[in-house]
Amino acid sequence: MTVLRRSIDEVAKRGRKVIDTRTRVGKALMAWRGELVQDLGGSEQLSTQQLAIVDIAVRTKLLLDSVDAWLLRQDSIIDKRRRQLFPVVQQRTALADAMARYLGTLGLARVAREARLSDYLKKGSD
Repeated sequence: MTVLRRSIDEVAKRGRKVIDTRTRVGKALMAWRGELVQDLGGSEQLSTQQLAIVDIAVRTKLLLDSVDAWLLRQDSIIDKRRRQLFPVVQQRTALADAMARYLGTLGLARVAREARLSDYLKKGSD
């Protein structure tokens, strides 16, 4: 949990720059970000506020995926002595709920990108 807390603090300080795009995880996150932006109609169609929410969603995905990976490596998610779930399970749920809210704020429907003549010409020359 200490490592996770340090990661969260680092993400809060540096924002998107904390994601090292040279790593497999960083590349996957940036690919997911690109797909999300495309689904929303492309970066030129998004406002600054929407792009900020996209970046928050990307960081939340990193945290959520990290917590999921850690949880799946555990023998059990139940504290047998207390007969309850470990607190990290509730924190994971909070991250998942936040992710759903961010995506809901951005909109769940795919937005058609406006076609341009230059795009058609470029596609025809390939």
